[in-house]
Amino acid sequence: MTDVRRRSFLKGAAAATGVALAAGPFQGFSAASAAPPAADGRFPGYGPLLRRPDMRDGVVRLRLPRGFRYRSFDPTGALLTDGTVIPGRHDGMAAFAGPGELYTLVRNHEVNGPVGAFGDPAQAYDPLTGGGTTTVEVDGFGNVSRSFVSLNGTQQNCSGGPMPWGSWISCEETINGADVGPDFTGQPNDGLQKHGYLFEVPVGAKAPNTPVRRAGRFAHESVAWDAGTQALYQSEDNFGYPSGFYRYLPPADPMKVGRLLDGGRLQMLAVTNETNADLAGVLEPAPAVGSRFPVRWVNIPNPDPTFRGTPPNDTAIQAVGLQGFAQGAAKFSRLEGTVADRGRIYFTSTQGGTPPPDEPLPSGGYGNGRGQIWAYDTRGQFLELLYESPSKEVLDFPDNVTTSEGGSLVICEDGGEGNFLRGLTRNGILFDFAQNAIAGQENDEFAGSTFSPDFHTLFVNIQSSNGLTFAIWGPWDIGGFR
Repeated sequence: MTDVRRRSFLKGAAAATGVALAAGPFQGFSAASAAPPAADGRFPGYGPLLRRPDMRDGVVRLRLPRGFRYRSFDPTGALLTDGTVIPGRHDGMAAFAGPGELYTLVRNHEVNGPVGAFGDPAQAYDPLTGGGTTTVEVDGFGNVSRSFVSLNGTQQNCSGGPMPWGSWISCEETINGADVGPDFTGQPNDGLQKHGYLFEVPVGAKAPNTPVRRAGRFAHESVAWDAGTQALYQSEDNFGYPSGFYRYLPPADPMKVGRLLDGGRLQMLAVTNETNADLAGVLEPAPAVGSRFPVRWVNIPNPDPTFRGTPPNDTAIQAVGLQGFAQGAAKFSRLEGTVADRGRIYFTSTQGGTPPPDEPLPSGGYGNGRGQIWAYDTRGQFLELLYESPSKEVLDFPDNVTTSEGGSLVICEDGGEGNFLRGLTRNGILFDFAQNAIAGQENDEFAGSTFSPDFHTLFVNIQSSNGLTFAIWGPWDIGGFR
């Protein structure tokens, strides 16, 4: 059985055996191939995935539905228009309105280690570290007009989030610094600045390279802003340990002052009347899909620790989270992508959930499942489990996430046996939209999915040492992303 047929079979089996989402948005999980068409006769998916040539050079790099085309740009090692060599590890990204008919992308580069800053080291937050962001002005067909370094000297910039006042928040997924021991790479931290922060990058401009320290020093993954609660919601991917879901309450409204100010309050989510709720399903059974939890928020007294005695990295990376857990905060598995849409904060848990039967457990990391998708309702102040992967063949390690014009989720996959871009409609139907077909890199993950403001183009990255960015366009209105 081919991979595509096997996935379709398993999705249909999941639907038949009652794997379901909660009532309301994202209800009734079922397979796109088995689902009836909508009232207008359209199916939620876009049809079989076919090998499609890259408009840049004719090389096949993606499998896409019929009618869709794409162009890749900005591969690792090429030059930005400012003359800087493009670093690898293309990761989180957002698209904004640009000059004229162009879009402006702000793109993370998740480079770890003391490898030296790309761009001008004199402007770097830390001249010893090689992460940061690049900004790209591009049309809806992947033709680049201008590109430049917009943040440098940071480290392991994983994802982040677009802000409605006109900036990108870039997240460091590390707590490296001269005050802690080496991380999993074993490379020394001698001479490094403290890392583990949020950095704000104005759209179309260079960042001031100033961290928002009171928003926490931990393994940040991504963020999403909610205007109703005046809060920046943050996910933590603390790979080998329980992770938390946080929010930062800035001292002033960013929509009024034009930026995210330091000096606010950091809080961590806890389930009301339940101490350290095991929402990952590691020590207790995982919650059932559709479960809802009323929540409270606990204050983190010391969000920006400086360590004495150079503790091991594995000790230091838990310091902020342990303050919340001591007050009963909930425990998740590896929280990754977040996105705000219609009063909800959607976020993924890469290894959360019940282990699928007859599948080996993940080889590393905290959590035994193949992934969960959660939503925090900012108006009702409750947490809801929307989806749990029944098999790695259906959804394997959900990571970055965004929403389409119609409110469907676009899910980047970070599995180990070929990676897909998935769609999850508001009716709860999961479908495949794209598959990585780069020869020799088929297992490299998708990252940074983001629609252009007019929803003409879906931009997405391949995150690897040989990364690049894609612009994808086509008949969006015939399927689930409409």
